[in-house]
Amino acid sequence: MATRKNATDDPLAPVTLAVGQEDLLLDRAVQQVVAAARAADADTDVRDLTAEQLQPGMLAELTSPSLFDERKVLVVRNAHDLSAETVKDIKAYVGAPAEEITLVLVHAGGAKGKGLLDAARKAGAREVACPKTTKPAERLTFVRGEFRALGRSATPEACQALVDAIGSDLRELASAVSQLTADVEGTIDEAVVGRYYTGRAEASSFNVADRAVEGRAAEALEALRWSLATGVAPVMITSALAQGVRAIGKLSSARGGRPADLARELGMPPWKIDRVRQQMRGWTPDGVAVALRAVAEADAGVKGGGDDPEYALEKAVVTIARAARSRR
Repeated sequence: MATRKNATDDPLAPVTLAVGQEDLLLDRAVQQVVAAARAADADTDVRDLTAEQLQPGMLAELTSPSLFDERKVLVVRNAHDLSAETVKDIKAYVGAPAEEITLVLVHAGGAKGKGLLDAARKAGAREVACPKTTKPAERLTFVRGEFRALGRSATPEACQALVDAIGSDLRELASAVSQLTADVEGTIDEAVVGRYYTGRAEASSFNVADRAVEGRAAEALEALRWSLATGVAPVMITSALAQGVRAIGKLSSARGGRPADLARELGMPPWKIDRVRQQMRGWTPDGVAVALRAVAEADAGVKGGGDDPEYALEKAVVTIARAARSRR
């Protein structure tokens, strides 16, 4: 979650830096300042500008004293994209900020526009770090913090299940926490999360598997990359691939019969029998064997046997899609 990087934690500090690339946290940093300003003065004038909108010379006008002595909040988005002339204006301003005005600079961090950050930090600006969450552990920490912020308790298993189901989008994770706390009384456990959200990650994984066993390599790879980008665990994808290939192997070796009879024999629901029949048209017994080996290799790769789980999955998907066309 967003963290403060200095001792000044007053949202009404003359200058606040919101630094990072996580949009939700950046928006919250801005909202916190605006809420504090309006709590102090309901008539606070809020100006929210992009870097392109803040032209050279405008800052002096926007920060000039008001005839009505009202409080102001000036938000500058994408401050790293400001022109050199406007950066000079802001550097001069942060050294002697006006009273009753709060300037919020939203900056991506990094090398671009670093001079502006350095100047604001040197002047004692309050800073809120809003880093991009790239690791599952960070998303898990975020979810736990969301529950705490809402005054609710959730088990560690529930928090993990929510991350597994929702993926990497913090807005969706925050929305899910908010919904659960609004709808459910008492401690939120894994069973509750399961009732609300289980199926999202699984559906994504089986979408990858369905496209692969149908021989649609490009679509399977696209679905795979989307799944990984949204935080679906690689082991869930290898599991879905294994189930898809095994279903084809089972049905291809089974005796003919009605879907209901085959369903009982193979332990599949009748609707799945119909789907697998459509998917197995291009398969051969050798193709099934090749696909099963590819799944086994991918499974080992994502469980620590390889350096690149994503590559292991892509290789498996391509191999399975080719095997699906072995009879064509």
